[in-house]
Amino acid sequence: MNKLIYILLLLVLFACKKEEIPVEKHEPGEAVVNSFDMGSDYRTQAFFDLKTNSFVSQNLKTSWDLGFENGVNGNHIILNSANAMAIARVSNIGFNSITDTTGLKWRWDASSGNLDSTAIGDWETGGFVYVVNRGIDYLGNHRGFCKLVFNNVSANSYGFRVANLDGSLDEQKTILKDNSLSYTAFSLTNRTIQVVEPPKTDWDLIFTQYVHYFVVEDEAYLVTGILSNRHEVQVAEVFNKDYASITGEDVTSISFSSNIDIIGYDWKEFDFSAGAYIIYPDKNYIIRSTEGIYFKLHFIDFYNDQGDKGTPVFELQEL
Repeated sequence: MNKLIYILLLLVLFACKKEEIPVEKHEPGEAVVNSFDMGSDYRTQAFFDLKTNSFVSQNLKTSWDLGFENGVNGNHIILNSANAMAIARVSNIGFNSITDTTGLKWRWDASSGNLDSTAIGDWETGGFVYVVNRGIDYLGNHRGFCKLVFNNVSANSYGFRVANLDGSLDEQKTILKDNSLSYTAFSLTNRTIQVVEPPKTDWDLIFTQYVHYFVVEDEAYLVTGILSNRHEVQVAEVFNKDYASITGEDVTSISFSSNIDIIGYDWKEFDFSAGAYIIYPDKNYIIRSTEGIYFKLHFIDFYNDQGDKGTPVFELQEL
């Protein structure tokens, strides 16, 4: 009887034990060096795919202003912070009554990409008119103002009203959702949808300018760096090891973040005494791509062969 109980216990233990499947050792990919020339005035945004080590799309940063979140439940609207855009929300006043920017309080999207911290915020509560400061172009020229009212959102589209501050060019617009993209881009210059972002599964990083708010200074600045794709991409900082010694085993012992500005801008710093940027190659990053593949990355330069700034040069390797 005791023997029978012992055998039954063994069967239960083996049944509960997870099946062990041998996994072939994964060899890391080849180390590669790549770069992108954004222009010394940072005029270009570029979307980069880690798996193929390629820039899959690029555009002038001034080609769009607003990004409309796709998906059946998508309802967030973001600013193109590459242009230093800001927005002010006004309540209890009619659309036609707003004709200038006197007394407005400007807001920016959080550089982390937190959708609970957008400048537009919860527009669906109603009654808000938004005044948009369209920021500056890559030559430093101001891009003007306009005003907006967001009317509705459904599983398939958005509806909103847009006009210049003086009431001219007053139009009703509809944005159809495209679920292959995280966001649909819209230009306030020509009042049309723009083809900017590639399909959300085709890229991991965007090389761009964006607004970063410095708490200590209580000021927002336009900075130049790298943001990650909100769709599936996660990033971790590895500042306590040199780049060469980082392996796939490090993936299990570090914390990853979905904040889009983890890589950000501060892998470089302007040295006023030298009048040039210095790079911090010891600031290393591990990135989980849209395909779930891990890569390590760090920067080694910010200048092209002619000595012009605006060309991030980086080393990349699949782990």
